[in-house]
Amino acid sequence: MPGPEDAETPGERSPTAPAAVPVAALDAIGTAAYVVDEEGRVIAVNAHAEQLLGRPAEHLIGRDAHDLLHRDAHGHPLPRSRCSMRQAFHDRRTAQAEEDWFECGDGTLLPVSWLITPYDLGGREAGTLVLLHALRPPEVGRRPRPDTSGESMPELQRLALLAETTTRLTSTLDVEEALRRLTELVVPRLADWGVVDLITERDEVWRSAVVHAEGDGLVHREELQGPMPPVPAESPMPLSRALRGVASALAGPETYQREPDSGIAVEQRRLFEATGIRSAVIVPIRSTRAVLGALTLGRAKDPVDFTTADLPLIEDIARRAGLALDNARLYQRQRKVAETMQNHLLPQLPRVPGLRMTARYLPAPDASQVGGDWYDAFSLSDGATALAVGDVVGHDLEAAAGMAQLRNMLRAYAWAHKEPPSRIVDRLDEAVMHITDVSMATMILARVEARDDGHWELTWTNAGHPPPLLISHDGLAHFLTDGHGILLGTGVRTPRTDATAVLPPGSTLLLYTDGLIEAPGHTLDEGLHRLRRHAAALAHRPLTSLTDVVLGCATVPSGVTATTVNGSVDVTVPHDSPAYRVAASTDNGRATVAVPVQRADRDHTMTLTTVNGDVGARRD
Repeated sequence: MPGPEDAETPGERSPTAPAAVPVAALDAIGTAAYVVDEEGRVIAVNAHAEQLLGRPAEHLIGRDAHDLLHRDAHGHPLPRSRCSMRQAFHDRRTAQAEEDWFECGDGTLLPVSWLITPYDLGGREAGTLVLLHALRPPEVGRRPRPDTSGESMPELQRLALLAETTTRLTSTLDVEEALRRLTELVVPRLADWGVVDLITERDEVWRSAVVHAEGDGLVHREELQGPMPPVPAESPMPLSRALRGVASALAGPETYQREPDSGIAVEQRRLFEATGIRSAVIVPIRSTRAVLGALTLGRAKDPVDFTTADLPLIEDIARRAGLALDNARLYQRQRKVAETMQNHLLPQLPRVPGLRMTARYLPAPDASQVGGDWYDAFSLSDGATALAVGDVVGHDLEAAAGMAQLRNMLRAYAWAHKEPPSRIVDRLDEAVMHITDVSMATMILARVEARDDGHWELTWTNAGHPPPLLISHDGLAHFLTDGHGILLGTGVRTPRTDATAVLPPGSTLLLYTDGLIEAPGHTLDEGLHRLRRHAAALAHRPLTSLTDVVLGCATVPSGVTATTVNGSVDVTVPHDSPAYRVAASTDNGRATVAVPVQRADRDHTMTLTTVNGDVGARRD
């Protein structure tokens, strides 16, 4: 940057200014003017602008005009995303504003109107001309920067921020999403840096977010995140007090320069050194039941320090964040209970000579979808094997409990009464409204038994459930639509029927819940057609290929049960697919099921393969 000796008279062109911008031409304009290059740096300024802004040319040349001059009405640096001049500058268009605020050399604020327009720098790089006009004479118009010991944000803006905080944080029940929204609300609006420390359910402290405003975006500093030392019981340091829920406090680098009294103090010193934060405010994040963590807002580039006047607003934001985070945690805890309950209720599949079976269950990634999908397979007292799949109405813990009641009653009826599936389901329907909490449910109950000629015979009844799909070895697929009746729990008593079919050698029977055929914007008929078309076309393919395409075509897969005779079936579930069930039975064949561990970063699958009674497992 040129030094003072480079400027012989006010307004003289700096040696670094391009020759294409003659200062004499700017002086001839008759009003304050300067020119910036493609990056927004001042490359020429006239005497009128030097006098108006109280800044000599050497203090302007080479500096970013927005960062140096542009302020809001309270003297705070204006975020680039809110600067209409900056937006017009990037768009290379002419624009003007009736009133804005520039900071003069002595720190006072000057109300100005401005006009910018593209400026030709002689065919080299593009420039922009900025014209300024003081709305009042400089000696009258300038006013001191607002006293930051008072309230730093107007009441209307404060209320708008709190309303936005409440709306955005309460509209999600995911902890990670709530944290992301919280940091977006406060950075860069209130600070350059945002740090969130959360107390886990094991009373461990985890630095969950360290976010920095850079340009118009936010950058996550993951190297500063991670586990934190335990909270000391008596430490007077600001973060320790906030994590104990004692009080909010202001802090700066000097706060943590003294001899550290705990591991958390050491981490805080590292944070201030790594971020350059020179003024910070640290407040507790509380719910109605406990302290959940602490919110730290820091300013590094912002010249205005935090004061005690800032505490009420930031405490109010943290209080709303605490309620939202607590609700998200409670919701996820309830989902975990439902998942655990379902997993413990999943049946152990029977070992039947000549019939191999395997089953897997994947919970829904969306907590609202955890609930009543279920399957079962068990041996009957007469030697046949029962297969069942169903869906209890509802997607919550009550639906999961109702599923358990329904399944246990079905097992009892099917074992005690040597009757066709339709009669068993009739008994279940009669009892479901009186001795269970199930409102309504769909299901298929089937029996599979070997005939004297060596073939397998399927007998089933359907209570309002999507029909089974039978796929032959040569690629013919059709739905088994017979034996269909109304769902359970309606109170209407109509005769139920049974249907019987012989399962050809090498055929595959697919039982599934409705998530396999449901997709937003598509009808169930379209989903059924898609399932049949894909299954038929892929019957000749290798197992993994068939499975990837059939289940990949299901936009929202929620459940599947497969039975294979003299053949094989392979099921793979995408890591982002909702809950579904799989049960496969094979006769002198192979069944393979691949189910991912629920992780969002990549697919993890556990593959279980049975070949002639041998079992092997591998993790992909």
